[in-house]
Amino acid sequence: MNSELIDQLSGQLGANGLPYSIPIHPNLVHLTLGLFIIGITFDIVGKLFPFQKWIFKFLAIPVEPANFFDVGWYNMIGATIITVFTVAAGFYEMLLATPPADVKSAWGMQAMETMIWHGVGGVFLLALICGMTIWRGWQRFVWSEDADQQVQWSYLATGMAVMLILYVHGTLGAQMAAEFGIHNTADSLLRLGEDLNTMLK
Repeated sequence: MNSELIDQLSGQLGANGLPYSIPIHPNLVHLTLGLFIIGITFDIVGKLFPFQKWIFKFLAIPVEPANFFDVGWYNMIGATIITVFTVAAGFYEMLLATPPADVKSAWGMQAMETMIWHGVGGVFLLALICGMTIWRGWQRFVWSEDADQQVQWSYLATGMAVMLILYVHGTLGAQMAAEFGIHNTADSLLRLGEDLNTMLK
């Protein structure tokens, strides 16, 4: 956003360029990642259960495939809900960003290009995660007649592909914080010439 417009809010913004001390978006991102990855992982373990049954017996862990599928299902619901707030917080914080214009990322992109790709990618991933959750619900309540085979291999393969997209997308977000210093308190204070030892006590 135009830095002159953001300057109108300067009295309300902290050293990280936000009206609150800890950015919300990066924290919610990790919830999205964790819930989605756990959901897909537990579905994979449930699908492979017949091959691993002896391991659980050896460890004396009383478990059924339906238990893994329950974890997968509820984590996907959680990932969908939290991702709505993740994307919303991301756009709000991106609107308050004033990155340097003369810096390029490791991928050769400038700040605005990185932010646009990250924003569009976030909406795309929200749609993918919603679609995956609908697909997962259809498998759980309509497709599967056998509780021991609640997910399809195509669903699991798509989930792994989405994880790869999440990795690439997360790298763009990391570049925004690390290379452009967007909403990075320490980076902002260093640009202002402040002493971090006294400011961050």
